Amino acid sequence: MGFELMASMMCANYGNLEKEVKDLDAAGIDSFHIDIMDGRYVPNYAMSLNDMSFIRSATEKPLDVHLMVEHPNNTIEIFIRHLKKGDTIYIHPEAEYHPSTTLQKVIDAGLIPGIAINPGTSVETIYEMLRIVKKVLVMSVNPGNAGQMYLPYVGEKYRTLLAIRERMDFDVYWDGACSMDKIMTFAPMGVRGFVLGTTLLFGKKESYGETLEKIRASVDGQ
Repeated sequence: MGFELMASMMCANYGNLEKEVKDLDAAGIDSFHIDIMDGRYVPNYAMSLNDMSFIRSATEKPLDVHLMVEHPNNTIEIFIRHLKKGDTIYIHPEAEYHPSTTLQKVIDAGLIPGIAINPGTSVETIYEMLRIVKKVLVMSVNPGNAGQMYLPYVGEKYRTLLAIRERMDFDVYWDGACSMDKIMTFAPMGVRGFVLGTTLLFGKKESYGETLEKIRASVDGQ
């Protein structure tokens, strides 16, 4: 069964970020998830442009850049300049007056366009944008902080998107409170990737390689 495991780098040990990247790379992580927050769209700050740029230089794996910022159209070119083909940029559509304009800049740069949708954002409000994006990152918690509780009503949103993903040509990704039972349930249903943070990956006794191997073996063995 094909699914991706992505490391939420805002949860990494910043005392030795290079080692974290190398260890995750060697462990077989599929991509690195970069959370950029401006303190306005969400009431928090997370990773910086410099963090993103360093991780981009330290690995050949793809980067998934999640912009939790107001009016990303104003700064999208700054992030684009530090990325390369195969990398993804997600924006929150409600953070921009004309989100399709911002997404077109991502497409024109040869990157993968994505949207991130909050628990309170309905599928109906972003339906038209599903025609131009390749990835939909569904937040199962409210954005801004790691370690939050899963919001059960979001499960129906995943099912709605999975039912139309092939017709509209996009993949669905999971972000927030990603536990083993969620992966075991939703990977077979077609969720393409899962962002791993403190619930499963970081701050555990097991090595990154052991954790990733256990996740994949558990799903494949169902």
